[in-house]
Amino acid sequence: MSRKHILVARRTPAEVIEKLSAHFEVDAVEGDEVLAPAALRERLRGKAGAYIFGSERITAELLDACPDLRVVSTMSVGYNHIDVAACTARGVLVTNTPDVLTETTADLGFALLMAAARRMGEGERLLRAGGWQRWSWDFMAGADVHGSTLGILGMGRIGQAIARRGRFGFGMRVVYHNRSRLPAQVETELAARYLSKDELLAVADHLVLVLPYSAESHHCIAAPELARMKRTATLVNIARGGIVDEDALAAALREGRLGAAGLDVFEGEPQVNPALLTLSNVVLTPHVGSATIPTRLAMAGLAADNLVAALTGATPPTPLNPEVLPL
Repeated sequence: MSRKHILVARRTPAEVIEKLSAHFEVDAVEGDEVLAPAALRERLRGKAGAYIFGSERITAELLDACPDLRVVSTMSVGYNHIDVAACTARGVLVTNTPDVLTETTADLGFALLMAAARRMGEGERLLRAGGWQRWSWDFMAGADVHGSTLGILGMGRIGQAIARRGRFGFGMRVVYHNRSRLPAQVETELAARYLSKDELLAVADHLVLVLPYSAESHHCIAAPELARMKRTATLVNIARGGIVDEDALAAALREGRLGAAGLDVFEGEPQVNPALLTLSNVVLTPHVGSATIPTRLAMAGLAADNLVAALTGATPPTPLNPEVLPL
């Protein structure tokens, strides 16, 4: 029996290529440049599987041009770069890599919260520029984290990990809003109180966004929502850039209607809204929520496991549209 052919769309760990090569003929892109849509389409022709990242867009048009494609395995939790409905309609399985990055991403989210609230980015820039000359009682004074109110919008795995850090590490009062309320037992374990979205915005000293991106959540934090928040509040986004109206956020930060922000994701990434780059009260990181070597290796391995299982007749660990199985 001839071996199936797959594409690995960007550079990935050697052990992943080795694992995939044990089962398939692997066409592996060796660099980190994102394939242009036409180049991706050409490389996927005749391939049964695609091992992709958050940078490759899988559209209905691409699927129609690549009828041999049976599996799309993305090394990411988010999958808004994939038209899952179009894949399902064509019997193409889609898998992602949840769970393995939960704690690492929560670490980064809380680090951003701390850095923004305590003005760490601003302070480091001031020090490096020689601006630390004297002391005053309010020099670089920021906001307390311990004992404050932590608001979480989106209470899935990562949101709950953020809640644990706030409640049990910093004695914070935890409030949250989610599409569906958590079971009472989970609320009790996290000491978390459910609020409406408007109530959450009004009471949070620090608001962390961890909700998935969708058409419904696009710009769900915009000028009206920012106006409901405390002027001293901190906003942290580790979800997806399109959730926040960045022009409205920049205006609120610039005009003192919001205390600070910490952002790991951006609507036009890797480009960043220029208005954000001019502000001292925002901490910016380049979408590195899962960026530790152990976590990235776990993500890469899970994406490979999904692809191997799906194309060898087994059930993949984390399918997004299992209704297309068996292939």
